[in-house]
Amino acid sequence: MANATASAAEGKAGRTVGRDDRLVIGASSVGTVFEWYDFYLYGSLATYITTHFFSGVNETTGYIFALLAFAAGFAVRPFGALVFGRLGDLWGRKNTFLVTMLLMGLSTFAVGLLPSYSQIGVAAPAILIIMRLVQGLALGGEYGGAATYVAEHAPHGKRGLYTSWIQTTATFGLFLSLAVILATRTALGESTFGSWGWRVPFLVSIFLLGVSLWIRLKLQESPAFQRMKAEGKGTTQPLKESFANWGNLKIVILALVGLTAGQAVVWYTGQFYALFFLEKMLKVDGALTNTLVALSLLIGTPFFVLFGWLSDKIGRKKIILAGCLLAALTFFPLFKALTWSANPDLARAAQTSPVTVIADPKDCSVQFDPVGKTVFNKSCDIAKSYLARAGVTYQNLAAPAGSVAQVKVGDQVITSFPGQLLPAAEFKTQRDAWEKNMGSVLKAAGYPAKADSAKVNKVAVVGILTLLVIYVTMVYGPIAAMLVEMFPTRIRYTSMSLPYHIGNGWFGGFLPTTSFAMVAATGNIYYGLWYPVVVAAVTFVIGMLFVRETKDVDINA
Repeated sequence: MANATASAAEGKAGRTVGRDDRLVIGASSVGTVFEWYDFYLYGSLATYITTHFFSGVNETTGYIFALLAFAAGFAVRPFGALVFGRLGDLWGRKNTFLVTMLLMGLSTFAVGLLPSYSQIGVAAPAILIIMRLVQGLALGGEYGGAATYVAEHAPHGKRGLYTSWIQTTATFGLFLSLAVILATRTALGESTFGSWGWRVPFLVSIFLLGVSLWIRLKLQESPAFQRMKAEGKGTTQPLKESFANWGNLKIVILALVGLTAGQAVVWYTGQFYALFFLEKMLKVDGALTNTLVALSLLIGTPFFVLFGWLSDKIGRKKIILAGCLLAALTFFPLFKALTWSANPDLARAAQTSPVTVIADPKDCSVQFDPVGKTVFNKSCDIAKSYLARAGVTYQNLAAPAGSVAQVKVGDQVITSFPGQLLPAAEFKTQRDAWEKNMGSVLKAAGYPAKADSAKVNKVAVVGILTLLVIYVTMVYGPIAAMLVEMFPTRIRYTSMSLPYHIGNGWFGGFLPTTSFAMVAATGNIYYGLWYPVVVAAVTFVIGMLFVRETKDVDINA
């Protein structure tokens, strides 16, 4: 680790922010906002992606597939980090993140033009996933370049402040995507938006790409990289030096498990899972959900800069780990409060008339069908698939082997039926009748088909979402500066990019998919929170014990 204390000879301490500094921060940030805008469009429009590209499978499978395609972009981010991190350490920071931006922009524009499943069949989701993979590779090279570039321009004692502007870009990118989606929905109407208007935000990205490339072309290479090259201290084998050397590899591992894994799950829970939770599980109107999330982001985003600045004063480690600890301790009560605030009818019904599925465990399938051919017609599957679509949380109770599943709503019991014993036509008729009866029972018990927008406590919801965003700013605001400070200049781009993108690409990127699958498997809408809670708690413990503070290191060493 570059752990020498920065000397006064560095000549930058106390320097004020000048015009060149603002250009570096602004150009790097604008470009990264654009890339995050591209990347987040998909997550924000997952429901429409399901309808248009995964309509050949059942609804639950389709939504999981849509989330998996979303996660595919995250899955390849570490590989993008290796490819573009190596280029960044060999070729330069500026040139590398120009290439990543171009790849991101063109693949996003292509999604807006892609024919749907009904038009070209399985080729549609296949091409969609390829575009997501290209986006993931590009983003894997973008962040490390932008963060390294800004940090290497920053005066000593202000790296946290300078790089915190890069940290705001993910939130601004999400905010921009939500704003464009909301404006398009409002202008076109829900029907048109659902039909083809959802493509507009993807197509708009081509104009943002042009502006972002123009701005970034004005930048020069970072002074630390230029100095390193001039002194002949660069590396010809950044991958080998980064990961085949145990001294550096140990720091990479600690950066992952003691920092970025926890940071990632807190970030994706606060910004993405909260959005999925509101729209998919609490059945809040999509436009209202986007508005409430956008407001919370607007309120919370300045805290990125606040915590970045504060990390220059008191250290990065304690702020990041405090955010992980707070998240682990409060996620469950906050999401339960979110339910009461966003859909009080649902929360009240779950409390006064809890639902229990009483079934033989062998009668219950994992309702994930990759090819869309399986008919889930056992009595347990019939009950659980309906409850999942209705957004009703339930408990499971084992019944004797061979018994027909029952659904208990409060004190009322509704018996399912063994659909596998019936001809297809008769099964459909009986299932439709059963579901209609089940819907009537749930309605009588107070379970709403969707959240009543008039009853949503919008102030409370925005307050809870803002608190979640503040947790995000605590863990994310100082992370770029800390990662840059952990590695030497010659292998910095490569070394910092891999743990960041494994943490955010794998631990964070798979969070919505994993948590939703956990909810679908258990029937408990809060069960998916165990994933971020456990990961954040583990990061807190490992970070406290083994990760060293970095705010005073000399990054030119």
